[in-house]
Amino acid sequence: MRMVDIIEKKRDGEALTKDEINFVIQGYTNGEIPDYQMSAFSMAIYFQDMSPEERAYLTMAMVESGDQIDLSMIDGIKVDKHSTGGVGDTTTLVLGPLVAAVGVPVAKMSGRGLGHTGGTIDKLEAVDGFTVEISNEKFIDLVNEHKIAIIGQSGNLTPADKKLYALRDVTATVNAIPLIASSIMSKKIAAGADAIVLDVKTGAGAFMKDLEGSKQLAQAMVEIGNNVGRKTMAIISDMSQPLGFAIGNSLEVKEAIDTLQGKGPKDLEELCLTLGSYMVYLANEASSLEEARQKLVDVMNNGKALETFKIFLTNQGGDASVVDNPEKLPQASYIIEVPAQADGHVSEIIADEIGTAAMILGAGRATKESTIDLAVGLVLNKKVGDSVSKGESLVTIHSNSENVEEIKNRIYESISISDTKVDAPTLIYTTITS
Repeated sequence: MRMVDIIEKKRDGEALTKDEINFVIQGYTNGEIPDYQMSAFSMAIYFQDMSPEERAYLTMAMVESGDQIDLSMIDGIKVDKHSTGGVGDTTTLVLGPLVAAVGVPVAKMSGRGLGHTGGTIDKLEAVDGFTVEISNEKFIDLVNEHKIAIIGQSGNLTPADKKLYALRDVTATVNAIPLIASSIMSKKIAAGADAIVLDVKTGAGAFMKDLEGSKQLAQAMVEIGNNVGRKTMAIISDMSQPLGFAIGNSLEVKEAIDTLQGKGPKDLEELCLTLGSYMVYLANEASSLEEARQKLVDVMNNGKALETFKIFLTNQGGDASVVDNPEKLPQASYIIEVPAQADGHVSEIIADEIGTAAMILGAGRATKESTIDLAVGLVLNKKVGDSVSKGESLVTIHSNSENVEEIKNRIYESISISDTKVDAPTLIYTTITS
């Protein structure tokens, strides 16, 4: 088998076999296939696409290129959730304890984040003492006993994906649906999930900016998951404006606590109930989505979800007293309001620009070497569709520097106020199950 023949075959729009795709991925991972040939192969995929079968073969070849997590010692159906990212996306912090409180095992492997704010681990480390550095044995024991634990990404998971992603980034082949979908799904499958719920974002703050592209990506990932034996479904949710109110690590932990008490932002609560309903349903803990949702509402209302969050924090070394005393979370030195400059109605909040403002404050990483300030961030006081009076606060800045003029200017440039009332954007556009 020769790489040049495979490149030519895909260049001409022909379907590749499982053996051919395995040959490519194994050879590239081992260093036998050079970057220039893999670049040509990626570009051929970019222009010629791949069939659902080819996408499944590519995904599993990347899964099998490295370690795979064995969760078979954990009782029940393990359901994982993946979001394609956004601004103020606090769903994992809420969904973990919420779904675990219903009896669904949440065995989550998470990472640190580049971009607007930290990843799930960064946010949880705003809780004093919390750690994901636990043994695999303890991880499994905690999930079996308490239904939830989070561990850091470790080992040699999907090395082919890491290598290929770095190449795509410098060869203008990042935005190829088969390559995006196989990249995401290979990591989820290698992490050991039995079923996968996907939250595919669309809008200014999302990787996929337009609804049609988001649908194509969601469809591709659902097909891959189902083709390789993982029950998979996806929703398309809005990221034209930030989700919830808080953007920043300790601020998002506080918002997650509020949401688990039923006192959080309504868009964040609704998205978590929707995603959580599918997780509970796929785990066979409910016979219908309606029953699953009611179970989640019940544990939110009776305090069981919040209690599960406390147990989870304590089990991993965290100070669970922050749940009842959120002022123990890292606090910024300066709280600065950004007043509206006119009367009217909020007509647009550009999510990615607001996220960039939070990152400049120190809430996120511009590079892998950047240090996150867990205390800083932004809290939105108005969302699209809300009325506002001149002088009323649009955003509250939490900063450890008194000079925030650049941040204020970015916020003003990112929030539009109109004379006429504008409807809030649709939160959930569609669901894809097959």
